[in-house]
Amino acid sequence: MGKVLNVATCQFAITSSIRRNAAQILRHIHAAADQDAHIVHFSEAALTGYAGQEYETWDGFEWDTLRHETECIRRAARECHMWVVLGSAHCLQAGHLPHNCLYVIDPRGRIVERYDKRFCTGGDLRYYSPGSHFSVFGVRGVVCGLLICYDVRFPELYRRYKQLGVQCMFHSFWNARAQGHNIHTDIMRPSLQTRAATNYLWISANNSSAHYQSWPSVFITPDGRIARSLKQHRCGLMVNTVDLGTKYYDAAGPYRERAMRGVLHSGRRVRDPRSDDRTTH
Repeated sequence: MGKVLNVATCQFAITSSIRRNAAQILRHIHAAADQDAHIVHFSEAALTGYAGQEYETWDGFEWDTLRHETECIRRAARECHMWVVLGSAHCLQAGHLPHNCLYVIDPRGRIVERYDKRFCTGGDLRYYSPGSHFSVFGVRGVVCGLLICYDVRFPELYRRYKQLGVQCMFHSFWNARAQGHNIHTDIMRPSLQTRAATNYLWISANNSSAHYQSWPSVFITPDGRIARSLKQHRCGLMVNTVDLGTKYYDAAGPYRERAMRGVLHSGRRVRDPRSDDRTTH
């Protein structure tokens, strides 16, 4: 019998209102508990709204409201005995922009980890300070990691998480309020499928459903398949299972570990002059 983790992947139309966002988050936590989820996953900036999109300055930002609603969410996690991955912003000292972050809240309502978006876009850097660390935590025997949106463009992050033993990635996005079908619609899910299959791990990837939502939230298995998807532009929740006892197709499996050690070929190399001479046929 493998170790099993029921993951609730959520999406809703994130707004600039912390209170409105918090109400949606609390509703999803209770719905996830009703569906026997062990952990509930929210998208990038789910509680705060995404700076540069939902609002254009931190001046007048309601930090006290954010702290209050975060406490309410922590209390809900405790009441529902639920792990929560919460997209938010982490305030720093005066003179420094906040981090775009994911808080990990355990079933006792404690913040036990925080991931700060490492690769901020050029636009992000007007509003956020980039992070500097990986975040790894365990839930029910499953090793989990965290990433945010633009981080997907850097496979080095996924590979390092693989080296750290991560088996399930919670990747939160904000690819919403677009003008319509765009490049993210075409490439984001295939990019995530590639990250899953290359590294043999599960991925819960969610996105704000504010119209136009470039792509709907997905849950991906280690063979790179989209096991399930939410409906585009619609608030929703889906519960999927990470089962470490289930085996998936893994083409890179026989050589992944040696590739990560820098051995970038399979089999045994031969010593042959004709192999070394690359200018003759």
